[in-house]
Amino acid sequence: MNTVEQHKQEKHPLDVIEDVYEYAEEGLTFEEIEDRAGGGEWERLKWAGMYAQKQEGYFMIRTKVPGGKLTPEQAEVIGEVTDDLAVAPEEYGGEEQNELWGDAYLDITTRQDIQKHWIRVEDVPEMWDRYDEVGLTTVQGCGDSARNVLGCPAAGISDHECFNAQPVVDAVSDYFTGNREYANLPRKFKLTITGCAHDCAQSQINDVGLVPAKKELEGEYYYGFHARVGGGLSDGPRMASELDVFIPPEDAVEFVRAVAQTFKELGDRNNRGVCRMRYLVEQMGPEKFEEAVRDRCTVDLPTGGENLTVGYQGDHVGVHDQKQDGLKYVGFNVIAGRMGGDEFAQAARAAKKYGTEDASVRLATDQNFLISHIPEENVDDLLAEPFAREYQPDPGPFSRGAVGCTGNEFCNYAIIETKKRTKRWARELDDRIDVPDDIEAIRMHMSGCSASCAQPQIADIGFRGETVKLEDENSPNDEGDNIVEGMDFGLGGSLGADNEFLDWVENAVPAHAVIPALEQLFDAYAADRRDGEAFYAWCRRVDNERLRTIMQGADAPVAGGVAHGD
Repeated sequence: MNTVEQHKQEKHPLDVIEDVYEYAEEGLTFEEIEDRAGGGEWERLKWAGMYAQKQEGYFMIRTKVPGGKLTPEQAEVIGEVTDDLAVAPEEYGGEEQNELWGDAYLDITTRQDIQKHWIRVEDVPEMWDRYDEVGLTTVQGCGDSARNVLGCPAAGISDHECFNAQPVVDAVSDYFTGNREYANLPRKFKLTITGCAHDCAQSQINDVGLVPAKKELEGEYYYGFHARVGGGLSDGPRMASELDVFIPPEDAVEFVRAVAQTFKELGDRNNRGVCRMRYLVEQMGPEKFEEAVRDRCTVDLPTGGENLTVGYQGDHVGVHDQKQDGLKYVGFNVIAGRMGGDEFAQAARAAKKYGTEDASVRLATDQNFLISHIPEENVDDLLAEPFAREYQPDPGPFSRGAVGCTGNEFCNYAIIETKKRTKRWARELDDRIDVPDDIEAIRMHMSGCSASCAQPQIADIGFRGETVKLEDENSPNDEGDNIVEGMDFGLGGSLGADNEFLDWVENAVPAHAVIPALEQLFDAYAADRRDGEAFYAWCRRVDNERLRTIMQGADAPVAGGVAHGD
């Protein structure tokens, strides 16, 4: 049994929630928390949605948002709590601690969560009290349990959906949140549920993905779900496998419970590197895994019906018609997912001001957000609001497709800075590179390490952080320092009918060489592109050796370094 499992045996991880109130009341330091509860407490605190920041004494705290759907009231509270409590101390720069975002900002994640930084333990009870008033929680935002359940951010309003699966998202989330029986799984358990035919909720890279289907039962057609299992990224990425089951919506909670039970009983609890459910599915094979799930399911599941998924939609940026007459939803572009808490609260108030009583704020898996139920005549006024000036729904293709993880600003695992770099690069690339007019987005995803929080493997262009050692003549620093931030450089990933993980084409590329390399690639793409060919498709068609040669034509040391320590 690995060390994390031992920590969970010492104390049930959900018990840490009561401990947080004690730590807050007594104003304990990190050292005092560890003295009282042991080193395992940092692991158990994840079940409260709390990660210890690299800056001792402060937490990142994650708010779960099932399906990404928030009422304006909930969104306003999130923004106000961020503005009030996610505040850096003067010793770390205070209001000036980040030159792009200042202070009191939040991050929209690729799992439709909200993350806040600089939270002190003594402020957590106040946050929870304010959350309780509007029905929000941080419980199991992290840890080895069911994480936030993904869904289509346009559920109930898009004509791309076969049916509205948001009630099922909510039911599954409610079942697992706070459920002690399923709060100690071998590893994190990632779920996605959608009735949308465009699979924007990314079923192919989740532990469990429920996607729309229909089947004839007793002479009548019923809508329900097909199941995909065992998808995931990080080290050992795997596309999910299809099971031969049809799941009526009323049986979805029981089906997912049976999958969790299978994972709980059969998953590896020894080697943390292979504890994710995708390794179990790979080891058993999809057929045997399905048998194990059926054995543990209390309802009889029919075999599969007709699959209704027709493709993959990467974002909801822009002004779109709702299926309700006269209404629009507006998708705002938030590069790398970071924005001020005050701005998020402004967006929530604008949803109330310009929307109908059904208006909502929705978070998307590409780190953007949308506002729904806006009468057509109010759209221009919404777009004239102060918050909207920074997050307009008509960005350039690199800005539209930019995703960035937390990076080494706060994360103990990240090797490089990501958030500021992602935003600066996206805007610089939009200025410097002419992308064909029919290409709306270039997916550029930057992870600070190999953990894939920014999902680089499914991007047109993916990066994972490295520390790179250069020859002295290639150093960008006047001092001749030859250790710089850099990254592995991947090309050609996508989800959908032509899903494929990218190839890591070049390793240990110095950060200052990336934009010149991309300019070379896009010049070659423009010259060689076939009619309507996407960038990721061109990268797959061109062999990796030629891609490397094109990149190395840049006036920069694209291949001039090695991973530091190699």
